[in-house]
Amino acid sequence: MARGLALLTVTLAVLAATAAGAGADNYGKKQDEIRDRIAILHNKVNWARGKERALSSQISLVTARIRGLQDDLERTTDHLDTIAADLSVRRNRLAALTLRYRLQTVRLRRLRRELNAAELTADERLVAIYQEEDPEVVDVVLSARSFTELLDQLDYLEQISRQDQAIARQLATAKTNVAAARRHTDEVRTEVFQATRSLQARLDEQLAARSRLVSTQESLADARALKQRTLSSVHESKREFLHEIEGLQQASLRLAAKIRAAQASPTAFTTSSVSSSGLIWPVSGPLTSPFGWRWGRMHEGIDVGVPTGTPIRAAAAGTVIYAGWESGYGNLVVIDHGRGLATAYGHQSSIASSLGQHVGQGQVVGYVGCTGHCFGPHLHFEVRVNGSPVDPLGYL
Repeated sequence: MARGLALLTVTLAVLAATAAGAGADNYGKKQDEIRDRIAILHNKVNWARGKERALSSQISLVTARIRGLQDDLERTTDHLDTIAADLSVRRNRLAALTLRYRLQTVRLRRLRRELNAAELTADERLVAIYQEEDPEVVDVVLSARSFTELLDQLDYLEQISRQDQAIARQLATAKTNVAAARRHTDEVRTEVFQATRSLQARLDEQLAARSRLVSTQESLADARALKQRTLSSVHESKREFLHEIEGLQQASLRLAAKIRAAQASPTAFTTSSVSSSGLIWPVSGPLTSPFGWRWGRMHEGIDVGVPTGTPIRAAAAGTVIYAGWESGYGNLVVIDHGRGLATAYGHQSSIASSLGQHVGQGQVVGYVGCTGHCFGPHLHFEVRVNGSPVDPLGYL
């Protein structure tokens, strides 16, 4: 905004400094400069509006994407909650299995001690049998001194037999129990390991997915914040452009009034009246661009597409009030026809008239080219009434 005010101040100062001694041609030149500046600012405003629309659209898309990611994040979080609940159950199961494993280990140690004890007893019994001869029943009967003693000795033999059988059974049972406990302990250990590995893999996978979603969401949020800052800057630039345009348009109106005053003053160029047949076409060719708004700026004349070097003829008799280079127009000739009417011929490859020269209708004033701001050879033709541009087709 400060830049727009500064430019407006400088423009008005220049106008005030040159108003006293400048002729109508100088006023026309300054007005064209202001119009060029206004056109440039209109282009900038249109660019800013287009940028605003693009940024707003991009921000909307990013916002929609962030919302979509938020939905995905909520679903993933719900899934994580489910897994966490399942993990809690499985951890309790794991704790139970671990306790069971410990109990099985204690039992296995006890059974191993029992087995060792049974094996030691069996070994002692074998040593005893080896060291003592096994008494036969006949020897026992013959050596008995009475029937009572015989019964006692037979009962002793039976006890020995039962003891040997108990030791054998104890040894077999201990071996069987130890083998079963070892198998069961191995099964529990495998179950615990697989449950732990499965839970850890599922938990790691879901945590990684959630981390990716959070990272993507944060990146999109950063991108949206950057676009919003850019949009704010574009808003501010557009406000400055519009403020500058407003100031320049006011200066242009004042300059147009000065042109009209210069044309009406006794010191203005003496010109002939417009021919009775009106204005003629300065060149013969197709109309490539009409009068009016174009590309976000006012096109203050018409464009006629003809080759470079085509002679340009005065649309009516009058006096040349400008002949030279003008920003945007390139080589430019302006003819004052009197009664506030003037015509302008822009983008000339070369000028064939001079300032102050009186020209007749149809006289060559220059040649078609592509100087200044143009895209290919053509004649830019303007009609101005009291300094203000009007549609040339209404006068041809």
